Formats: sequence, C-alpha cells, structure tokens
Amino acid sequence: MKMSSRKSRLAAAIMVAGALTVTTACSSGHSNESAKTGASKAPVTATTISVGTAEDSKGPAIAEPGAKKGGTVNMIDRDDFSHLDPAMVYMNYNAEVSLLFTRQLTGYKTAADGSQKLVGDLATDTGSTTDGGKTWKFTLKDGVKWQDGTPITSADIKYSIERTYASFVKGGPTYIQSWISGDKYREAYAGPYDGKGLDAITTPDDKTVVIAFQDAHPDANFTLAMTGYGVVSKAHDTKEEYDKKPFSSGPYQITEHVNDRSLDLERNPNWDGATDPIRNAYPDKWHMTFGVQAQQSTERFMADNGDDKNAFSFHNQVHTTYIDKVKADEKLKSRTLEGLTPYVDYYYINNTRIKDQKVREALVKAFPHQQTRQLQGGTSYGDYATSYMSPTVLGYESYDPFDVLKKPQGDTEAAKKLLTDANALNTTIVYAYNNTPVQQKVTEAIRTNLEAAGFKFVPHPLDSKTYYDAIQQVNNEFDLYWGGWGADWPTGYTSLQPVWDGRAIADGGQNYAHVNDPEINAAMDAAVKIADPVAQGKAWAAIDKKLQDKAYSIPDVYQRSLSLYGSGLGGVKFDTLAGLQSPLNIYVK
Repeated sequence: MKMSSRKSRLAAAIMVAGALTVTTACSSGHSNESAKTGASKAPVTATTISVGTAEDSKGPAIAEPGAKKGGTVNMIDRDDFSHLDPAMVYMNYNAEVSLLFTRQLTGYKTAADGSQKLVGDLATDTGSTTDGGKTWKFTLKDGVKWQDGTPITSADIKYSIERTYASFVKGGPTYIQSWISGDKYREAYAGPYDGKGLDAITTPDDKTVVIAFQDAHPDANFTLAMTGYGVVSKAHDTKEEYDKKPFSSGPYQITEHVNDRSLDLERNPNWDGATDPIRNAYPDKWHMTFGVQAQQSTERFMADNGDDKNAFSFHNQVHTTYIDKVKADEKLKSRTLEGLTPYVDYYYINNTRIKDQKVREALVKAFPHQQTRQLQGGTSYGDYATSYMSPTVLGYESYDPFDVLKKPQGDTEAAKKLLTDANALNTTIVYAYNNTPVQQKVTEAIRTNLEAAGFKFVPHPLDSKTYYDAIQQVNNEFDLYWGGWGADWPTGYTSLQPVWDGRAIADGGQNYAHVNDPEINAAMDAAVKIADPVAQGKAWAAIDKKLQDKAYSIPDVYQRSLSLYGSGLGGVKFDTLAGLQSPLNIYVK
C-alpha cells in the first residue's frame, strides 16, 4: 500500500498516544432508558487502531473459536432502525446492523486481542495516494457481488458517492461530498438522477476507482469505512424507498421489513466469505423485533427462556432497576458486556434562538448533571464531561471553565445572577426530549433547576425513533436538547468539525447547536492543515476550549454501556467502534 508520510505519522501517533477507542457511527441513540446505577466501573479494555496491509484485507474473517453455522439469531430492541439507506446512516445502531448487508471500500478488522486495523473491504487494500491524500485510488477485489449475483464494479462505487448529493439524502456524513465539491456541495451537483456524473470520480476500468479532492485528505480511507459511503446498486436504487429495503452486498439480505415491528434477514447466496476480512456469517437467519423497552428486554435476558436464549440487543442496555442485581449475579457474568463507549453526551443549546452568551452561560451553570446522571445510572452511566472531545481522542484535554466538577448538581444562584445581569429573567426554554419513562424523570430534574435559576421551562416530548430527525431541522422550535457524538476516527477533526463548523448548518446536518462562529471556523481550517498529529491535537484542544468559553452547549458525560444477551449465543462481543453489541461473530450454540 502506498501511503503518504503524513498518514504514516498519523497512524503511528495514534498507536503511540495510547489505547484509543474509536467510532464509525457518530450519533448515539440515547439508550438512557436502560442506563446504569452507581455501581463501580469495570476496567476498560481499550483498543489500538492501525492501517492494515493488502494481506490483512484478504478474507475470510478471523474465525470465532468454537463457532458453528446454522440457526436463527433473535434481536430485541426498543426502536426500528431509523435509516438503512447507507447514504443516510450516521447513527451507531443503524451502522451496526448495516454490517450484515452493506459493504464499503474499507472497514475495520478486529483481532482476538481487541486491536483493530483499517483494511480493504470491497477494495484489495486501504487505497493508495501519491500526492499526500488529494487523490485516492482503490482497486476492487475479484468475486464481490450483489445479492442477485451481478458483479460490484467501480461504476457502483462512483454512483454510490454521487447519490449522496441527492436532495432526499439527509442525515448522513458529508465529508466526501464537501471535499470534492465544497461546503455548498448540493449547489455544485444535484446527484446522478439526471444522468450527470462527478468528474472528480473516475473509473478507468471495472475494478478501479479514483477519487480526486480539492485539497489533501490523508485520512480519506478512514472516511470511506463509514456506512454512509456504503455501496448502493444503481440497478436497484429505489431512491426514498431504498431506505426501507436496501439491496445487499453483504452476507445477508433483507427478506421482510415491517416498519416498527420486525426485520428479517437470510443468507445472501452470492456473498463470498473469501472476499470479506470483516464479517463472519454463522447464523442462517436473523429475526429482529422492535417495540421492546429496556426493562422488558432486561427481564427477558435475565429469565433466559425459549427463543430469548438466542437473543441479543443492539441498542437496549440493562435497565436502571436491575443494574446492581445483574452485576451481583454470578450466573449472568458470562453473558454480560460492559465497556466505555466512544460517545460524549451533550445538551445542545440552539444558538439560533439563544443568542445571548450570558443566557447560555446561565444554562451551563444551572444544569443538574448530578441529578440527571443519577437518574440514568450514576457513575456507571458515565463520567462528567469536561471537554467537547472524548478522552479517547488524540489531543484531548480536560477543561472546566464553569466549575461543573465542583458543583455537578448545578449552581442555580450563579445562573440566576447571570440572567439578572443580562436582564433576561423568565427567558423561555423549550426543552425537547425522548419520550421514555427515564427521560421524563430527567426532564423534571432539568425543569427544577432551570426554574430555580429564573428560566421559564417548557417541555416538548418527541418520539424516540424520529428524535434526531426532529432536532436536525435548522428551524426547529426547541432551545435545548440532548445529543450524543463520537469521533469518526480518533482525532479532533472528526470530534469537532462535523458538529461545530458553521458552514455545515443544514437540515439533516450534524451542527445541532447551529453554531456559526467565524473564529472557530477559521481555527478549524488552520488545525486540519497541521501535518504533525500531536501538534494538530493541541490545536483542536484549543478550539475545544474556545467552544466551552463561549458556552455554545453543555458537555454532560462520557458514556458507558452495560448489556446482556441470551445463553444460547456465542461470540457476542462489545464493539468499541460503535459502543454496541456486535453481530459479526455471533453464532447459535
């Protein structure tokens, strides 16, 4: 593999900097209904990540000891997947299920010791660049096919990227689009449906695709591992309808999808494991059921009866009520997973509506971190966040300008003084929240503090399945709302740029707080050009501090996870890339 010196240094620096947890699915699904109590935290087994070779990119995937093929795996979860069209996938649980039927140019291979390598998925390796990352070349493997047996070609890769420009595609990543066509990429190109293509993506032959960016992006091969750039079949593209039933390039294909009720998968006979270094496909079928709340799923996993013995859950964690009992039960330990997720929880302040910095500072000061954390599981739910970046990110520095660690319960008196000085007492705060039992209690804790600080509080419940769709609207009518975020790979760039770059504000975008600060934008532009990864990390840490100083939003906790699965399954592992249970090695015993 040809690799620029900057990419080599970055990969090396990631390894040297320590054990870093990474994520490829930026938005978290807020499974707080099933969060944890104040039990002590288990040691975190962190991972390192490196860039693999062409040899590493060959299939089959690393076998799971003792695994066998056959049977049906059940999955029980609170919500249906909000998106299955790769171009619109940015949620962690959407990305996790997509591993079963969507492939990308690159992906992550996990070794037995938990270390991870970026490898070629559809591609023979992780790509090559001879100009520092401005132009990337990928070669497709022999034998990669769609579910109907037709070959996956370079034209499919080109088309899949082009359709991310389409107006109906909302909520997915925008890195590649903006790198090719600029921040206003949809004004530059409307997608492939009028027969026009992107000149920046060329296909010299059926196996070769070349992508040219406006500037150097030495991490583009990491970007292309995101589900958002998964391959889509032009011949079977149903536009908006594709989101319900994508055409498979992976080991399984969708046989039936009943919205909000169930999703059924069976083997894709044209997937060849010899081409795939990432996915083991042990079960014959997957049956996924939705509408199961975390308390129900916890009770069912603990009882371990019938079909539930062969069940797991992407999203549902152990319900608060049962955390201590689960942790104390020796019989459950063998099928309990706990780990640090890569997400930072925030309470985003809508800066379109709350323009006065003093009002935002009052919100930060008054926020009841201690109370809301306890309702969602105490210390096992997460550690208080003192940065907009996770501790797993290169360049992370703890910073606490509003003394959250000194008064995690909130300082309502200081907040009220800020409002009084700003002549802003009785400012109305419309708070949008996931309408689940735990979040209803969290909302009341927030109400108590904000009203004590002098705010007028108006709660606004939202459906959990479409929660992100609602808060991602630029003209939403909310002032404060929760959101989780994790880096797409462990640098400050993917931690901060997608969320805080003011030039990326759009419906379906990731700048939930609608921050458009020219100083921050310029600092981001400068930081991304710094070649040395350690120096670049310091630049992102400085940006993080500026964001906190201006009280643009409220960092809350660094998330943790605790989950159960049935005794009839083997190979169930915690995916540190997404902070969820992984399907890749699961088998029926």
